Amino acid sequence: MTDEFTPPISERTTKELLEIVGDFNKWNPRAVQLANNELQNRKVEQKKIETAKYLSKKKIRVEENLKANESYHICDFIFEPFGTLFEIIVSWELRKDGYIRKAEQQKILRLIIGIIFLTCFIFYNIYNNKT
Repeated sequence: MTDEFTPPISERTTKELLEIVGDFNKWNPRAVQLANNELQNRKVEQKKIETAKYLSKKKIRVEENLKANESYHICDFIFEPFGTLFEIIVSWELRKDGYIRKAEQQKILRLIIGIIFLTCFIFYNIYNNKT
């Protein structure tokens, strides 16, 4: 197998090779294979390789859990009101993107925004009809 990666896989540190093998979903399958071969050439223990894979999977699970539990906070509305409102109103794929809690909050906030908008519209029409 030729190594067309920059820097070449064979010139990377053992730590970098373990990261490639551990997080194989982010890497080109060819790079993973070359990294595996290089680790075997360097006589790195299989236990170290398995540990790298385990830690990578654990890191991914932690990141997914943090993402799923991320929520809107009052500070979002204070410091970035337009961006937050835009996300609430326009974003349709929060759940698909892994933001489970935000997606649940989005349903409730859309309902509240709709009620506020409808109430303002009704009071505006009532006020304009009296004059």
